[in-house]
Amino acid sequence: MPNCLLEMRNITKAFPGVKALNNVNLKVEQGEIHALVGENGAGKSTLMKVLSGVYPHGTYEGDILFEGRVCQFKDIKESEQLGIVIIHQELALVPELSIAENIFLGNELAKNGVIDWNQTITEAAKLLKKVGLSDSPRTLAMNIGVGKQQLVEIAKALSKKVKLLILDEPTAALNEEDSQNLLHLLLEFKKQGMTSIIISHKLNEILYVADHLTILRDGQSIETLSLQSGEVTEDRIIKGMVGRDLENRFPPREPKIGDVIFEVNHWHVDDPLHPDRSLIKDVNLYLKRGEIVGVAGLMGAGRTELAMSIFGKSYGKNIRGQLIKDGKEITVHSVKDAIDHGLAYVTEDRKTYGLILIDDIKHNISLTSLEKLSKNGVVDKTREVKEAEDFRKKMNIRTPSIDQKTGNLSGGNQQKVVLSKWILSGPDILILDEPTRGIDVGAKYEIYSVIHELAAQGKAVLVISSELPELLGLSDRIYALCEGRITGEVTREEANQEILMKYMTRTGGNGHEVS
Repeated sequence: MPNCLLEMRNITKAFPGVKALNNVNLKVEQGEIHALVGENGAGKSTLMKVLSGVYPHGTYEGDILFEGRVCQFKDIKESEQLGIVIIHQELALVPELSIAENIFLGNELAKNGVIDWNQTITEAAKLLKKVGLSDSPRTLAMNIGVGKQQLVEIAKALSKKVKLLILDEPTAALNEEDSQNLLHLLLEFKKQGMTSIIISHKLNEILYVADHLTILRDGQSIETLSLQSGEVTEDRIIKGMVGRDLENRFPPREPKIGDVIFEVNHWHVDDPLHPDRSLIKDVNLYLKRGEIVGVAGLMGAGRTELAMSIFGKSYGKNIRGQLIKDGKEITVHSVKDAIDHGLAYVTEDRKTYGLILIDDIKHNISLTSLEKLSKNGVVDKTREVKEAEDFRKKMNIRTPSIDQKTGNLSGGNQQKVVLSKWILSGPDILILDEPTRGIDVGAKYEIYSVIHELAAQGKAVLVISSELPELLGLSDRIYALCEGRITGEVTREEANQEILMKYMTRTGGNGHEVS
């Protein structure tokens, strides 16, 4: 291959009970954006960790050639010295440090062992300008949004004289505007001769920026496609990822909707840090048995704040309003109260709030149902194992054992564990906040099937999603939220992206406007 910057030959990497990579091959040209796609658990992140030295030489088989030389990295520092820099999906900034301190952390600008702060601030400002960030280098990382934090990570990579930039799901936690800005930045870097590898489940973004695309499936490299002709489609990529045609992104469903089971009336929530500022303003909504209801809104509209405040007042101050279940008002002051009243909440941040990553699958699944699984205050271990094993099979959690650490699972399988945990608690109402964030199309289909099954059982499901096509494909009705208010409500038949976007950007509305 002319101008080949990177070649990975026959890379094989095994963990206890599973072969994560099996003779994977990858070639990346100088100055291109090369995409790496595959289902959750296909081996994408593992391959990049091998390349960057996170998994050192000796822990895998195969060869890495960079700029024509065989590389045997002992750690990530050695790969960075050659200009290979990886930005992981979970950002690694220290919130309490300034932007400048984060950029040069571990790579400090010092003279005689003393940090030169003037040079640090000056160089940080130059790097921030390159990534299009106008914030002061002295700003604390905790005081900027996720989109800006991602740009700081890229500035940090640039400070290390990067030749190959690896981005693992860089837009997973970003809104549409921040995502577009990041993609344009990568294209600008490409014009300057930089090479990038991007891992992403957002196929529309891949088709927008990438020159070539390599598909991994079940730990093997399946094929590399050229995207430069513009002939490769999302459906073609999906076929390579899942090994078959996925004719419909959503499973077929015939809704069987019953009576109203849950109502939220005149719901108000104030900001916990600024009690004089309202986050949720006079929200009214209802759910019926067997119904899937979507909540659409731009970043900052109050979607998660609404969900968490309903679920045991777990976010917000001065929460007031009325919750009615089966025609009777209920009092919910805590998460335990919410669970006791048949509510469940699948958080958008499964790694921080949804799971105990250092614990096994079995204990994570049983977390919300310990009373149900106990006799005289002692957990029935046999029943706990049986329930976890049943969910492993039913939810198709890809793992050799329920004793596997949850942190070792792919994102899609982690999400199945979170759903299993809440389904075991036997809820009547499920609130799902970004249920498919960071999950590939195959795993999404499985999650959608689970949501359909829950609705078919007569449960009411409230789905919050940043992806309008997802809401349109799943929901029987959709509420639009803007600046803490419901500004519109549309049925499945009436809904389209244009009308939803109109309501999502409108601050007025009576909460049931459909025009």
